[in-house]
Amino acid sequence: MAKLTIVAVDDSALFRVLLSNAVRSIPDCEIIGTASDGQSAVQKIVELQPDLVTLDMEMPELDGMGVLQELKLRKVTSKVVIVSRLTTAGARITTDALLQGAFDFILKPSGKDPAANKAELTDALAQKISAIRENALSRRDTTPLVPFDQRKLKPADGSSFDAVVIGCSTGGPDALGRIVPFLEPDFPVPVIIVQHMPEGFTASLAKRLNEASEIPVVEAADGTVLQKGMAIVARGGHHVRLEKKPFRPVVVRLTDDPHEHSCRPAVDYTLRSAIEAFDGRIVSVILTGMGRDGTDGCRLVRERGGEVLAQDSESCVVFGMPKSVIQAGLADRIIPLSQMATTINAMFRR
Repeated sequence: MAKLTIVAVDDSALFRVLLSNAVRSIPDCEIIGTASDGQSAVQKIVELQPDLVTLDMEMPELDGMGVLQELKLRKVTSKVVIVSRLTTAGARITTDALLQGAFDFILKPSGKDPAANKAELTDALAQKISAIRENALSRRDTTPLVPFDQRKLKPADGSSFDAVVIGCSTGGPDALGRIVPFLEPDFPVPVIIVQHMPEGFTASLAKRLNEASEIPVVEAADGTVLQKGMAIVARGGHHVRLEKKPFRPVVVRLTDDPHEHSCRPAVDYTLRSAIEAFDGRIVSVILTGMGRDGTDGCRLVRERGGEVLAQDSESCVVFGMPKSVIQAGLADRIIPLSQMATTINAMFRR
């Protein structure tokens, strides 16, 4: 496999050295350029056309968001991984960048042990590089992507389903930004969103989606009562379990149960409880992301009479989670991201 080329952009010379040392520990990767400010970063990225850009958001001359917007204007295809600080401001800026199409983000190590910082950064960066490679291999895979048991959707009168569960990972914030704001204001059921994200970032994601949407969007809290026409975003670092007691509405329970697929929150975890809480009357939507989280849950959804929608390959940032669902024969419909909101609205329009 050809080496994956990287340009590192950060105003800290110390961090650029730390990042370069981390890259040397990852097979088949190399730093081909660095930049200490936004203006020189754009010039170097356009000139070198790297596979990956690591981008600091707080820089002189032109900040990270300005760099990201400039790269979009110039139609640069390099994947951009944001380097974020674990602060409220850092979470907000990072969320904005992800909604603008950044590939993913990593946290800037803040410990006092240089060796531990390098190990933390190397592990985080290796995961993102693995996702890029997985996506490249996935797109070259010639295995047919037609569901084994394609079924017609149930009548689109909203009466067949009581909830929507959306699962996503890498590329998810951007995908959610193209779906949730376009759900109709009288949407008749609750929407539960499970986005793989650490604690401290999902609040910003919920806030930004809420500002752009016709329906209210909130971060999940323990005891949140699900309501029609409301979307909740699973809180980073916690699983979301949906609880239904006789003669009472469905409520959210946040748990610290073990990670699933190395994730917490995990899509499969929430789907299992959603199936029980809504007696199988749910629509599961699996969007862009690395891995196979959601596949086992979707199998249960199908067994209980629910519906499964999967994002198509061409519109995914990483075609991992939807591909796993599709190849398992569990997708009732394979849908481009541009048509996902329209499809969901049609299924629930009364």
